[in-house]
Amino acid sequence: MEIKQIRGEFPLIERYPWIAYLDNAATTQRPESVLLAERKFYEEANANPLRGLYELAQKATEGYENAREAVRAFIGAGSAEEIVFTRNSTESLNLIAYSYGELLKEGDEIVISVLEHHSNLIPWQQLAKRKGLKLKWIGIDEEGRITEEAFRNALSERTKLVSLTLVSNVLGTKNDVKKFAKIAHEAGAIFVCDGAQGVPHVPVNVKDLDVDFLVFSGHKMLGPMGIGVLYGKKELLEKMPPFLFGGEMIEYVTKEDATWAELPHKFEAGTVNAGGAAGLAAAIEFYQRIGFENIVKREEELGALAFAELSSVPGLRILGARDAASHNGIFSFALEGVHPHDIAEILSADGVCVRAGHHCAQVLMKELKVNSTARVSLAFYNTEAEIQKLCESLRSVRRRMGYAE
Repeated sequence: MEIKQIRGEFPLIERYPWIAYLDNAATTQRPESVLLAERKFYEEANANPLRGLYELAQKATEGYENAREAVRAFIGAGSAEEIVFTRNSTESLNLIAYSYGELLKEGDEIVISVLEHHSNLIPWQQLAKRKGLKLKWIGIDEEGRITEEAFRNALSERTKLVSLTLVSNVLGTKNDVKKFAKIAHEAGAIFVCDGAQGVPHVPVNVKDLDVDFLVFSGHKMLGPMGIGVLYGKKELLEKMPPFLFGGEMIEYVTKEDATWAELPHKFEAGTVNAGGAAGLAAAIEFYQRIGFENIVKREEELGALAFAELSSVPGLRILGARDAASHNGIFSFALEGVHPHDIAEILSADGVCVRAGHHCAQVLMKELKVNSTARVSLAFYNTEAEIQKLCESLRSVRRRMGYAE
């Protein structure tokens, strides 16, 4: 499918043709098919899933469970019971920390890296404080990578859980999750993968990776906000207590006690986001229609161009790896003498949308010896012209800030 045709399926892009939206790591745009799928649920099947025997409720339940099956197939899980719907990656990680965390004991160790988004840092930090656990850190090399040596050195006989990002939201670094999960398992630990930035851009098969948990968000992969996914191996989910209590997650209730519903429903308390699930299923269908291999190829081409053009801007320094492919479409950078917020404001005036700040990764910022950065993040629907527009604007920033040429 031609890029013009692809972009024509995104209403916001069509509405604002003068804007170059380059903040896809924060959230992606939505194709018309996703918006229609969510609306269709509310227009044609709006009833509370799982709670009624009448036809409309059954239709709502069927749509919700079909979405679960779409997610299962998309990531190669063995069973739909292993797919839990949440609000987002953050909630999924908190669910693991609060629920699986109950199985950990004082003195156990949790290992994470300095690359992590706060969503994959604070839940473990707070769990460690609550339960007397030790939180250990893995550092990175000069190009923002975790080496096998550094990974192995962080593990010990007391390590019970390792949680790493698949792709860094700041540097674009892709971790060798398959290798790291194998090493973690050999050490007797479970492996949690934060796939928020990776799943939309990197082919993922949970059986091949052999991760114990994987989390990701719908809104970063063309889907609605407010719908996320937790994949967990069935044998682990069955051991875990519920995260939230209330309606739908129960089997039987008395004045004295309660028993829990079967997987995955014991982790989906209350009325679920069935419309969001329908939208997520439509997003997955869109990926499949375009072809994930075509998306990967397109993003690699755009990434190579962006790296080359950004590298040619005077005074601009890209953080992390020195090759385009290692950035996976995410480029955080500094511009000599200019605060990232000023960069973002000037680019915004030129119709270019980028992110500026610490990107919910303050530990990594300290590691990189910066307070904040500007960040460009690409998606397959971006264009070469948008990258040129970005770099033309960047070349003017220092002059517009009053610096002599």
